[in-house]
Amino acid sequence: MHELEKILSEALNQFAVTENAVELEQVKARFLGKDGHVTALLKGLGKLSSEERPVAGARINQIKQSIEKALQQKREALQYNLLQQKLKAESLDVTLPGRGMGYGGIHPVTRTLERIEVLFRSLGFSVASGPEIESDFYNFTALNIPENHPARAMHDTFYIDEKHVLRTHTSPVQIRYMENNDPPIRIIAPGRVYRCDSDMTHSPMFHQVEGLWIDENVSFSVLKEVLSDFMQCYFERDDLQVRFRPSFFPFTEPSAEMDIQCVQCNGKGCRVCSQTGWLEVLGSGMVHPNVLKHVNIDSEKYLGFAFGLGVERLAMLRYGVADLRLFYDGDLRFLKQFN
Repeated sequence: MHELEKILSEALNQFAVTENAVELEQVKARFLGKDGHVTALLKGLGKLSSEERPVAGARINQIKQSIEKALQQKREALQYNLLQQKLKAESLDVTLPGRGMGYGGIHPVTRTLERIEVLFRSLGFSVASGPEIESDFYNFTALNIPENHPARAMHDTFYIDEKHVLRTHTSPVQIRYMENNDPPIRIIAPGRVYRCDSDMTHSPMFHQVEGLWIDENVSFSVLKEVLSDFMQCYFERDDLQVRFRPSFFPFTEPSAEMDIQCVQCNGKGCRVCSQTGWLEVLGSGMVHPNVLKHVNIDSEKYLGFAFGLGVERLAMLRYGVADLRLFYDGDLRFLKQFN
């Protein structure tokens, strides 16, 4: 009996000085494990006489239960202490003043898009939109782009399947709008477009704004006046010089590229304008009769003009950005400049 009391006392003392769960389990094994002190006593009951065995067995079990109870209490105490330490380490002082919330800003490309839309609305245009995945008909055929045109090549266009592509321009929006609306028509079609191209001035995904004006008395001189007024308002330069150069687009005839006086050097010649004093900003022209034919508009009665401009191109010129890819790198140091 004296040995049992000594084992219990030793176990309780060991539990009391143990400060982590791993050591506690090691102490437990010393007393209650397969080779522990209490286990050894239980194994030795077979050596006692039949009269001594029940009394000794009952006492050993009492000691075992006392040790197990003390062990469980110590486990709970260690868990509680661990929780308190964690709560203390992660505690928040709710009396401290708040840090405030960070506010986002408008992306420079989005800001440019909004500015373009506002200016064209002031000229009487409405805004139209359409799907970014287009059929071969709307993206090419209806716009008088023949089957052997380079734009239809797999290496120049993102094909979904043989008959569907990620739109290469927003001109399909014009076709869809003309199918469902009768002239007069005066719209712009802003949105994302996709081409297999990537360098300092090109991106596989970029934004375009294309415009369309269909009416009975539309002429090339109206086209020039509208686009000249828009560029002067966009760059806030009443004296901004513009020029139109002959060009070719399958969906317009005649066609013209529009240049503006370099906004960086005022036409004197610099790196941005390649020392020419001029910057190419958009393509335009009178709507080809074949395009009107696809949407059942009488080309003998109605005339129209169309134009298309790159939003990133205008953003780069307005904000003095040299590399288009900076708009999409996600570098906050760059983007914060515009807000």
